[in-house]
Amino acid sequence: MSERKIVAAGNHLRLVSVDGWEYAERTNCRGVVAIVAVTEDRQLILTEQFRHPVERRVIDLPAGLAGDIVGEELEPLERAAKRELREETGYDAERFEFLFRGPTSAGLTNEVISFFRSGPVRQVDAGGGDESEDILVHTVPLATIDKWLTSFSPETILVDPKVYAALHFAR
Repeated sequence: MSERKIVAAGNHLRLVSVDGWEYAERTNCRGVVAIVAVTEDRQLILTEQFRHPVERRVIDLPAGLAGDIVGEELEPLERAAKRELREETGYDAERFEFLFRGPTSAGLTNEVISFFRSGPVRQVDAGGGDESEDILVHTVPLATIDKWLTSFSPETILVDPKVYAALHFAR
């Protein structure tokens, strides 16, 4: 039988060891969502924000936690996707289609992310995230996105690999 031991715990994460394998668990949510949102004129909506673990700004999909709000612990993933898209980017959509689910880093964390495609999207406010976030919103034409994504210096800005997975569904 495997021995499970809590090595350390914080407000939102705990470090667990099972048979000597250490990994991180989220303790404040029931899942993670990422949104592939494309405008009617074929632009992918992306976010950019500073991420402390990598000490750089990161280009990413609109994304966030489901069930992390007090009183909303059982929040459906689709509702979390709708909330996060609007909060982070200022865009809203009538439809959210589940695409797939998978681990973010299977050797490091138990976190599983669910991808949704939204549409039709329309801008309803500026976005930028909540009071704890400083999010820049980018709308990038799919016709030129490959060149745009390779224009960043990895010393200053990183591109999250989820963006490349999203391109499959955006195109």
